[in-house]
Amino acid sequence: PDAILLKPGKLDPAEWEIMKTHTTVGHQLLSGSASEYLKTGATVALSHHERWDGTGYPQGLVEEEIPIEGRICAIADVFDALTSARPYRPAFPVEEAVDMLREGRGSQFDPHLLDLFIENLDRILAAKRRAEQGDPDDR
Repeated sequence: PDAILLKPGKLDPAEWEIMKTHTTVGHQLLSGSASEYLKTGATVALSHHERWDGTGYPQGLVEEEIPIEGRICAIADVFDALTSARPYRPAFPVEEAVDMLREGRGSQFDPHLLDLFIENLDRILAAKRRAEQGDPDDR
């Protein structure tokens, strides 16, 4: 619900439990599709909040038990969240967001995939700018 997503302060325990259901709800909505894209989306929906060290949700998967799609999306999701303005805070500068991602290396994020993300950050940011401008060319 928007009241939770846009809440300016910290979520209370009941709100947090509601927020966490988006992984399983998204998985349920997408998993019945015949489309391979939507099946991949179902995997991402279910696993993008799992953490490399096993402390994530909803299943508490650890390391390579987490589907690679979810591990990739976890990094992209956090980077996007950090570099986007929220009702309760301004966007972090890219350099600060990268430092915050590095703090999660090997605990929150797959260390190898995080290294690849950072190594390719210029290309990722260029693709993001093109997407925001409506340019589908990702070369």
